[in-house]
Amino acid sequence: MPDLGLPDVTLHYEVIGNGPPLMLVAGMLSDSASWAPLIPFLSDHFTLICPDNRTTGRTFPQDAPASPKIWAEDALALLSHLGHETCHVVGHSLGGYIAWAMASLAPDRMQSCTMVASAPLSLFRNMDLFRSLVAIRRSDAPPDTWLRVFLPWIFTPEFYQTPGAIDAAIAQSLAYPHAQSADAMAHQLTAVAMADPALFQARPDVPMQAILAEKDLLIPLDLARQALNGIPTEVVSGCGHAPHWDAPDQVARAIKRFTDSY
Repeated sequence: MPDLGLPDVTLHYEVIGNGPPLMLVAGMLSDSASWAPLIPFLSDHFTLICPDNRTTGRTFPQDAPASPKIWAEDALALLSHLGHETCHVVGHSLGGYIAWAMASLAPDRMQSCTMVASAPLSLFRNMDLFRSLVAIRRSDAPPDTWLRVFLPWIFTPEFYQTPGAIDAAIAQSLAYPHAQSADAMAHQLTAVAMADPALFQARPDVPMQAILAEKDLLIPLDLARQALNGIPTEVVSGCGHAPHWDAPDQVARAIKRFTDSY
């Protein structure tokens, strides 16, 4: 269980596979474990570097200062710690935001940037949803309530048609030993709101692509394309906000095809 000691936080990370380095940056409420469905499709092609962002997983303390810029600086520090001058970066949702920030701060250190179900936009509706989830978790509601409110935003209606699928997903989430606490979730949400607009005003000088999901409710396809402003996109049909769970083989092929060009 490798850790990197930084001045104000101990950053947990995992390294898996063989090949050129590719960093996988997790999204909101998630940590390195969220990449599990994708790893078998990439680990024979890349050395995968998977950090737990501040406020998540086994990175402590979870109330340390955080913002997209700080998350990006942590990721770049980890890259240096592991002895890599450059790497490819893939970020899901908030992780795509962080990857964009990395590219803005240090374009010379990124061979390519892939944003999965992500775009440089901030939707007040999503922020309100996450605030409501925090309120539910801090209430006397049963511990599965917030997940039952949140997961329809992640999974497609077709997923719910599979008998027992949603109950199994909720049980797995509740059993995860490194799950984000309500306080850490609230801190992460505050950190997202502290994003420096200057990091996202111009397209970074890095090869970029976006892998978008046809049925994404959190990052709707049309709004994402508009915000990406000409960045090449690939749409995964039939998927919700987590295409690397719904169609990991397709996402992996798109990542390999793009990174092999750089």
